Amino acid sequence: MEKKQWKWLAISVGFSTVVLLFVLWLTIDENTIGYLRYAKVEFLAFALLLHMGAFVFWALRMKMMSHSLGYHVPFLHSLNAVFANLLVAAITPSQAGGEPVRIHELYRSEVPLGDATAVVIMERVLDGIVLGIIGIFSFLMLAFQVSDLEVNLTTPLLIMWFLLVVVLAVFVNSIRHPDFLKRLLKRISGWFTKRWKSDRVERLRERIDEEVDNFNAALAKFIGKARPGLVWGMLFTFLYWIAEFLIPSCILIALGKPPHFLESFIVQLMIAILMMIPLTPGGSGIAEIGATSLYGLFVPSSIVGVFVLIWRLIMYYFNVFVGVLASVFIVRREMILRRIKRLKRI
Repeated sequence: MEKKQWKWLAISVGFSTVVLLFVLWLTIDENTIGYLRYAKVEFLAFALLLHMGAFVFWALRMKMMSHSLGYHVPFLHSLNAVFANLLVAAITPSQAGGEPVRIHELYRSEVPLGDATAVVIMERVLDGIVLGIIGIFSFLMLAFQVSDLEVNLTTPLLIMWFLLVVVLAVFVNSIRHPDFLKRLLKRISGWFTKRWKSDRVERLRERIDEEVDNFNAALAKFIGKARPGLVWGMLFTFLYWIAEFLIPSCILIALGKPPHFLESFIVQLMIAILMMIPLTPGGSGIAEIGATSLYGLFVPSSIVGVFVLIWRLIMYYFNVFVGVLASVFIVRREMILRRIKRLKRI
């Protein structure tokens, strides 16, 4: 990585660590040791395996969606692309910053740039659709009072679900009217670019036009000849998010508490949406504070800090670790390819 990227990684990890230490300082008491003494390590190991399984589902999604466009992307190549994506996502605002890495890795696997972009764009679209479906399902479960908690999660869930529905509605409308999406994005960007120079604003507008055209081109490909890719993509997207959302419940069982599957799914949905908002690098701090506040509604205060620490160790720090390893592999590969090109020129 470049020096600037290492700096942002240090800021992201440092901010997350400070927030975690603060949460632990507020929540640890004499009962915490008792909970930890009887912790079930096997469930913690299973939580980590679920997280690794989610990466496998993500890699399979990339592989099968690329295959539907007529390209063979090796599974291990897709998996390494997912790992490298995790590191970039950890140092960019929100957790949705690894798309260029995945596009580059698909391109390295002989997928044309346009089709690689189509695959990555559709991944994000499928994420939004699946999260919306999970939100609807969770709301119905709450409506039928499946939850036995005296905690009102209906209102925040409705707000999050409403935001997803708005985004999906804009998505559907943009399919039929691409110019509508261009005008909308330019109007929104105008609120943040009032003090920009005119040439910089113009470049942004051109970039918006380009990205909207890429988006519609990607959609056209998958609605056309690559429809099986959407089916595979939807399947692996569901498996990915279900695996990720089950991790907190496994941690709760390991700490000797009920899994609270429904409540945990709702909280994870809220956190996933919050972390897509570009506020801090990798969503660090946002995730810790959000998880502590929401899980604190039904998890004893004695262990909520430890719970959040373990959750972030699996969901964030482990991501950084495998991301660094994958990035080192990619950098080494790129250096070898450059040497080969130089030798061919000689």
